[in-house]
Order: sequence, then structure tokens, then C-alpha cells
Amino acid sequence: MFISNAYANAAGAPQGGGTMELIFMLAVFGVIFYFMIFRPQAKRAKEQKELMASLSKGDEVLMNGGLLGKIAKVSEDSDYVLLSLNDSTQVTVKKDFITAVLPKGSIQSL
Repeated sequence: MFISNAYANAAGAPQGGGTMELIFMLAVFGVIFYFMIFRPQAKRAKEQKELMASLSKGDEVLMNGGLLGKIAKVSEDSDYVLLSLNDSTQVTVKKDFITAVLPKGSIQSL
């Protein structure tokens, strides 16, 4: 009695053509993913692989856990190196855990 009836307006048909915008957005996200995530990660992996290939006896290295040592022996057939921490202590470590090759004389300066 006091409430008027509400009628829905006839809505127009939904607009088509959203597929090109969707494809464009996916392409933009793909490019962003490539330049922000994939490319830098691939570059770091390549640098790490080059570092592991260039290891030789006598190199002073920094390990992932913070150990400093000099490479006493490099096994070409396996992924392990013998690391000399001092004159009496040697440990066998996997090449993957070597973070950086230090300049010669770095251990002596500490």
C-alpha cells in the first residue's frame, strides 16, 4: 500500500571484445614475469655454474655457512672438493655450497 513497486530496467546485452584486452594483460604479465623473475634467476644460476667450473687447487673460497678455506684437492669426476681450513683441518664439501672465490691472501689478512 505505501511501498511502490520496483521494476528492473531492461539491461543491454553484455559487451563482447574483452578477449583482446585479456590476451594483452596476459602478455604484459608474461613479460613482467620474464624480466623480473626468470631472467635474473637464470643469470645467477649461470654465474654459479661458471664459478663451480672455474675452481682449482689453491683458490681461497667462502662457503655458504661462512667458512673460509683454501682448496686442497678438486675432484673432476665428482662434485666435491677438499677444503683446507688450516694446516691440520681439512673437510670435504660439495661444490654447490661455495659462494665466492676470494682474492689470494684473503685468509692471511684475517
